[in-house]
Amino acid sequence: MPETFRPRDADEVREIVAWAAAEECPLEIRGGGSKQGLGRPMASCDVLEISGLSGVTYYEPTELVLAAAAGTPLAAVESELTQNHQRLAFEPVDYGPVTGGPADRSTVGGIVACNISGPRRVQAGAARDHCLGVNGVSGRGEAFKSGGRVVKNVTGYDLSKLMTGSYGTLATLTEVTFKVLPIPEKTRTVLIYGLDQATGIAALGKASASGLEPTALAHLPASTASRSTVDHVSGPDNSVTAIRIEGLAPSVKARCTSFRELFGSAGDTEELHGHHSDTLWREIGEVKLLPATDGVLWRLSVPPTTAAGVVWEITEALPKASDAHAMFDWAGGLIWLMIKGVEDAAHEITRGAIATGGGHATLIRAPEEIRGRVPVFQPRDPGLAALNARVKKGFDPRGILNPGRMSADY
Repeated sequence: MPETFRPRDADEVREIVAWAAAEECPLEIRGGGSKQGLGRPMASCDVLEISGLSGVTYYEPTELVLAAAAGTPLAAVESELTQNHQRLAFEPVDYGPVTGGPADRSTVGGIVACNISGPRRVQAGAARDHCLGVNGVSGRGEAFKSGGRVVKNVTGYDLSKLMTGSYGTLATLTEVTFKVLPIPEKTRTVLIYGLDQATGIAALGKASASGLEPTALAHLPASTASRSTVDHVSGPDNSVTAIRIEGLAPSVKARCTSFRELFGSAGDTEELHGHHSDTLWREIGEVKLLPATDGVLWRLSVPPTTAAGVVWEITEALPKASDAHAMFDWAGGLIWLMIKGVEDAAHEITRGAIATGGGHATLIRAPEEIRGRVPVFQPRDPGLAALNARVKKGFDPRGILNPGRMSADY
């Protein structure tokens, strides 16, 4: 029967990992449990739950830097930042419900470990770009520290970037440090109605290149837009192309006017103000606008110019009895695709469609049996796979940390 360890501090984490390494006892690294369904299913492991490592350990609003223990709930960090009118600019989102996990249980360590970023990534960058440093324990049972509490930190190897997106397979994080930014004075979203996928994504590209500095860009086909709780999005019974603008009030007002003039001939336009705008982008970031079914869910990262063609190629190749729904974020660079009624998650069709233009396909939601049989993450070429294996060997030579989560080999 697997045992659950709940360390109270970083020293106890080191002791537990050192014991597990000596005994060659695999460990599942867990924070709030919201991301257990992400990645490949792991073999039976003892659990190292770091939720006891919680709390903001350093926060200097004037320096725009915050550090927190890795098990700190994301909501607690966001609450602390909001009191000082600041935020995590990469807009972390909660993948718990969409992967079958609990809601509102995301931790800052899990956000960094999985490099989870929301719609603002297209303008502000990913979690990786805002992580200034990490403290952790490698699979050798050795504590380490990378980075620091200043924005300009270039000394030594930037291990924090390596840890971001490693899904807990290289080390157990115990503390993370972020760069934070002020919350803008105003937020608005311009909506354009009735564009098809190719035209809508082209409009997003035009908006991105306009010099008007949008902070989020998404296209929602009609079947996706209809599930929004925002009336101006679901009510028109049509596709919606959304452009978010943030900043000082006069600037936001002027840029909204410019966008509506720029796209006025393409279709009817509307404008969402603060609360409704925030609601829409939360729905987009947390993938709430795709059907809540037992279908599989893919996350495709592609060149925006190929996005509409990729979805068309996939849907054309699917069996006639299947059902598919798509949503486009990051100006078309991120595709969320839900497919129902296919075998093996249609992984050969999906990856075949992105092969020509390039990109990555990650299977975000599927039954455990399927995630154990088909590649969850984009298969690497032999050279890169060998490099990944050497990095894993260096940090975790006995393969005890989240074994098999990213690859059957490690």
